[in-house]
Amino acid sequence: MFNILVTGANGQLGSEIRYLSKNYNYNFLFTDQKELNITDYSNVNKIVIENKINAIINCGAYTAVDKAEDEIDLANLINGEAVKNLADISKTLNIKLVHISTDYIFNGKNYKPYIETDEVNPIGVYGKSKLLGEKYISDINPKNSIIIRTSWVYSLFGANFVKTILKYGKERDKLRVVYDQIGTPTYARDLATVILDILPKIENINLEIYHYSNEGAISWFDFAKEIVKMAKLETKIEPIESFEYPTKAKRPFYSVLNKRKIKEKFNISIPYWKDSLKLMLNDKSLENK
Repeated sequence: MFNILVTGANGQLGSEIRYLSKNYNYNFLFTDQKELNITDYSNVNKIVIENKINAIINCGAYTAVDKAEDEIDLANLINGEAVKNLADISKTLNIKLVHISTDYIFNGKNYKPYIETDEVNPIGVYGKSKLLGEKYISDINPKNSIIIRTSWVYSLFGANFVKTILKYGKERDKLRVVYDQIGTPTYARDLATVILDILPKIENINLEIYHYSNEGAISWFDFAKEIVKMAKLETKIEPIESFEYPTKAKRPFYSVLNKRKIKEKFNISIPYWKDSLKLMLNDKSLENK
């Protein structure tokens, strides 16, 4: 049996992997911070050896973008040092490693979708901490290790933009949403499916980096408009500029990801963002979340 350790299993992506796990002939060990502190090398190493783990899917991360500006050490510990632990263990024990990274490692000043080899230059602590994790994996370079950068993740599980718009869309007559930040939503279930499908096909000597999001490019304003429209809510969505909604951390103005590499390497097709949003909103279990 192929044994997979999933860290951050109670987050959006980890929860979607758990939801899909019944469809795959793998043996999963789902852990979150309470069950496994990935910043503790000895503990992780012990768990991996005891459970004869063949692959690690690291969904664990510090994702509070604004709080990270004040909690620099904690962000670097979880997004950087903990990733170093996983990379070290993966190399020593010769197991596969799938690490999830972010569009925030770019500065958002591009004019066309980012490819994997584009210059990285994060503009905030969160992006810098995620880049630190990437650098650790690159330096350690465990065999059969990959990084998947993604963007604008949403899910039935956890807190995210879609669920926020649904909540406030039912409570308020008007919502103001920025229109000058452009990217692509990613339905976590789509990403989870791809990870589980390609896992047996990952065979590389050196680290490989891939980009994955749904297809298309939109603003947060456009995204909110479509959520409200599909959910048949009456609230009005008004466009605003980023300076009208100040946040502690700067956001990339453009972070669309080019997915050609992962599509060609693993022969996959990627759903259009609007189709995936419709699937998520039509999921009856959303009513209970």
